[in-house]
Amino acid sequence: MAASSNMKRNYHVFLSFRGTDVRHSFLSHLYAALDQRGIHTFVDRKELRKGEEISPALMRAIEQSRVAIIVFSENYASSPWCLEELLKIMECEERNDLIVFPVFYKVEPREVRKGRDSYKRAMAEHESKFGKDSEKVKRWKKALLDAGSLSGWHFNDRYVLM
Repeated sequence: MAASSNMKRNYHVFLSFRGTDVRHSFLSHLYAALDQRGIHTFVDRKELRKGEEISPALMRAIEQSRVAIIVFSENYASSPWCLEELLKIMECEERNDLIVFPVFYKVEPREVRKGRDSYKRAMAEHESKFGKDSEKVKRWKKALLDAGSLSGWHFNDRYVLM
């Protein structure tokens, strides 16, 4: 039996996103749709400052969720906070049977997986800050590859691709 079967689940869904990209557009609609269906969803309502560490409460919220929806947007990878969330989500997916659904919002799945375009630039900035051989950056890249390889939804301005 999986370890997660005994774990208390306080949330049906945990939403991971880059606030500046989607908070007042796509995310607000997604949250409203989940809420209307009675799905208890964790969404961080605070805009985090650069350099601020991910809180233990946020880590617990990920651990106590049944599903994580990762909204990959243009600037998602530029945020160390988002990447730390992603690491925790992927760890819980592997260890605790967390179900993970990626949403590719105005980015191609291959950008996330292969580090192209804005994701390539963001990772280059992290390598510059933390060092090219940084274990942290290597873990972030692996988490992006793993999560970007999951089946999910691709949204652009006109329609949804599955």
